[in-house]
Amino acid sequence: MKLPVILRAILPSVTTARLMIALIAVLLTAWTNWTPVPTESYFANEWLRDHFIRLHASDKPDDRIAIIDIDEGSLAAKGPWPWPRERIADLLENLIGPYGARGVALDLVLPEPADSTGDARLAMLSRHGPVVMAQAFDYVDRPLPLRVGQVTGGNPIDQLLDVPAASGYIGNHAGLSTAQQIGNIGFVPDDDGTIRRLPMLTRFQDRMYPTLSRALFECCGNPKMQSRDTDHTGFRRVAFSRNWSAYTVIPAAAILDSTAPASAVSGRLVLIGSSSLGLSDRVATPLSPSTSGVLVHAAALSTMLDEQAGQAPARWPGSAIAIAFSILVAVMAAYTFPRLSAVSNVALLAGASIVWLGLAYWISPHDPHFSTTGPLISNMFLLAVAVPFDWQLSQRKSRQLLGTLRQYVAKGVVDELLRLDLKDPLVPRRLDVTTLIADMQGYTTQVESLSMEEAAQLTRDFLACLTRPVLERHGTLDKYTGDGLVAFWGAPLPIADHADLALDAAQEIVEAVRKFSAIRQEAGLAPLRVRIGIESGIAMAGDFGTSFRSIYTAVGDSVNVASRLEQVARDHPHDIIIGAGTAKRATRHQLKLLGEIVLRGKGKPTTLYTLESLH
Repeated sequence: MKLPVILRAILPSVTTARLMIALIAVLLTAWTNWTPVPTESYFANEWLRDHFIRLHASDKPDDRIAIIDIDEGSLAAKGPWPWPRERIADLLENLIGPYGARGVALDLVLPEPADSTGDARLAMLSRHGPVVMAQAFDYVDRPLPLRVGQVTGGNPIDQLLDVPAASGYIGNHAGLSTAQQIGNIGFVPDDDGTIRRLPMLTRFQDRMYPTLSRALFECCGNPKMQSRDTDHTGFRRVAFSRNWSAYTVIPAAAILDSTAPASAVSGRLVLIGSSSLGLSDRVATPLSPSTSGVLVHAAALSTMLDEQAGQAPARWPGSAIAIAFSILVAVMAAYTFPRLSAVSNVALLAGASIVWLGLAYWISPHDPHFSTTGPLISNMFLLAVAVPFDWQLSQRKSRQLLGTLRQYVAKGVVDELLRLDLKDPLVPRRLDVTTLIADMQGYTTQVESLSMEEAAQLTRDFLACLTRPVLERHGTLDKYTGDGLVAFWGAPLPIADHADLALDAAQEIVEAVRKFSAIRQEAGLAPLRVRIGIESGIAMAGDFGTSFRSIYTAVGDSVNVASRLEQVARDHPHDIIIGAGTAKRATRHQLKLLGEIVLRGKGKPTTLYTLESLH
């Protein structure tokens, strides 16, 4: 697309600027996916992902897990918390024995010894049975580190893993230190207090400790398979693929009373926790601002079981897809922004953002790490920078276009060009035009006896007689030729009756010059005569200028013929000489045939006409 003069001069910088804007937009998406981002961007991403999680969460029952809930009803039936250790031991024995649970994890820490018989039974169960005890690590740097109870279990540190380090702990009392399986129930919430990730492994001193769900899975899941935990930071985003209603939740009192159906527990992995507000085990998750902490472990366990069974969503390269999408939008913006209006460009970005939201929703279960908001941030950057940039260029181009066109055409033609919103009305095109060339006969004789100021005034007054009819008849003023002008009709706007409009203007020019000449004669000055040549035909019309100056003109054989006809008028008593092309196209004027003549540079005779109305 050819730009006006100013934009042509700065084209390399404009192209570079567009490329830089597109590159920055893509880099923003890459930055949000592969580097730590500011808090605002982080929470925007998490807020959007939380909504996706709630939309994806299923109510389909998970028959591999049972949750034993020490709920308000159980506390009312069996007594307030803390329960005697005998009762907790009874609960474990019923689950392992009559109910046939495959394994049981206790989401409770017992830091202080209580009734000795109950503690002894719990120690025996945790040492010899499929029972996972709990301990809670603390990740907050405190002036006085938290040290309660005794840390149990753990494995030697794997130096290849970068896992979060704990500063303190709340462990079970020494009587339960023989437990064979123990899991961490400590959380590391995000800054907004929401639990979205679990430290699947925790480093404390010289050992590593698994989280509760992982310990239960490794203890009592399929021992021949391991979870597909590929997060080498030690943290793993919890999928929360199921709502609370998808899990089989049994009141603890029903297990103690043996009133719960055995099928609800048999062969399942069991988590014991509490939804009671009195036990203060309530946390915020993407599914709910207040839910039982055991749901977090149940959700993590469901994910590991899904992976073990090959039912987990396949891994997709979410970050690569996000960057590819941003590249596509940036390329599209670089192409369309210079060609569309600002409103259309804003609508385009809005549509791209909606498409990305749908795509991000689709990808989110398959990639827990990509930034859902990266392309949205890039689109906002394009909205804030690229749209105003191209709007400013468009305005500059319009101003330059208007300035150029107003030198040649009437205001009505400029207004019509703006209304049509042509891409580039100045680009050279083949058009059917009528050219009018006029000048003063005997100009040198007229001015040789005049002062410089008088000669200049005569020229201005004469050109005014020529110019006003051209512009009033919507002609395009090509140029002034000292004492005359060149004008044409049919460009830059194609006009069906361009020949008749040119003849109208020619007749009015003759009348204006006759009136001006009469006034001069009354003042004792020499009379004036105008000579006009008119011809119609195909010509190339457009901006044939350079980077230094714009020149909107028409070139072609018909233009040359019009110039020859203007010269022929010197030897005829007729002020207007019309060519055959114009005579063929004129529909509103009566023409008088003058004969034929061989024009200079032509091999064949040219038929001449003039306006009948002037005689």
